[in-house]
Amino acid sequence: MIASPACTELEVVMMDWLGQMLGLPDEFLAKSGGRGGGVIQGTASEATLVALLGAKAKALARVKKEKPHMSDAEIVGNLVAYASAQSHSSVERAGLLGGVRMRALESDENNKLRGETLEKAIKEDLEAGLIPFFAVNTLGTTSSCAFDRLDELGPVCNEYNLWLHIDAAYAGSAFVCPEYRYLMAGIEKADSFNFNPHKWLLVNFDCSAMWLKDPSWLVNAFNVDPLYLKHEQQGSAPDYRHWQIPLGRRFRALKLWFVLRLYGVENLQAHIRKQIGLAHYYESLVRTDDRFEITEEVLMGLVCFRLKGTNELNEAYIKRINGRGLIHLVPSKIRDTFFLRLAICSRFTEKADIDVSWKEIKDTADEILNNNHCNNHNHVNHK
Repeated sequence: MIASPACTELEVVMMDWLGQMLGLPDEFLAKSGGRGGGVIQGTASEATLVALLGAKAKALARVKKEKPHMSDAEIVGNLVAYASAQSHSSVERAGLLGGVRMRALESDENNKLRGETLEKAIKEDLEAGLIPFFAVNTLGTTSSCAFDRLDELGPVCNEYNLWLHIDAAYAGSAFVCPEYRYLMAGIEKADSFNFNPHKWLLVNFDCSAMWLKDPSWLVNAFNVDPLYLKHEQQGSAPDYRHWQIPLGRRFRALKLWFVLRLYGVENLQAHIRKQIGLAHYYESLVRTDDRFEITEEVLMGLVCFRLKGTNELNEAYIKRINGRGLIHLVPSKIRDTFFLRLAICSRFTEKADIDVSWKEIKDTADEILNNNHCNNHNHVNHK
């Protein structure tokens, strides 16, 4: 901060601008005059780890007050965090790096984590003498873009004194459009919120926006102040080195400023709406062909679909599509269902590109299903 006050000042302002664009509650913003504020991390993985470490510091302070006889090692050994089994692998990794146990909870039939599931797990762990302290709510899971029920998880976390972190890495960009904000109902109950402008808001990698209601837990957890880093202006502005893992940092706020100035809110909203519209267009094409099925609700720029039939058929199918080299699809598997994912990512994608992709997907389906039919026929004849 002392070395480059302009960088700090622009970051504070950009994070307030961005937070207002998403409709975040004022208590997350520096302009509210409270404790809250935003910081740009490198990735959502970093943000989850930073939030977990802040929550760990907060839990340690609380439990030491309540049970002075417990040592730090005992407390940490009993801490437990929660996330959906559908959350990103970086959430599990944050638990490993943070040295705490992380419980993966089963989501409902729509792949959303529910409040009653979290509450049941918390009660089990309290009875076992453990200390629940942290939960991650995913808005837009990686596999299927499902939204955990924040409106249910928030009250549970508040009641049992858990830090609630929101991971909206991909889908958070859509909240610049007011019509999608219903998906973050209950945001006021969260302690930290993160999304990646570098995923869907036209900012170059790396730029991961994180807001905290009370950054002091991070600052206290990460604050090591040797003489060579002390300065006379301490406390006059956020010292972002205490809000993150590395001490050094890049001027990431500048590229955010350029994108916001270049596009403006309305053009960014138009970008998001166009891409979601293209995803719905592709969904409508898939629904015209009864060889296919849509496996998940289409809410954002991701369409999850598969050929009706076995997982093996779909595994062979995606291998054939990607092998042909015209388009590339990434598969996933939820419970026992293997499916394909078409994601609208590029700002240059047009309707014509979706038509080309759909033709390729249909042509490859013809190939693989004909081969399959011939093989089955030969197998029957051979018998």
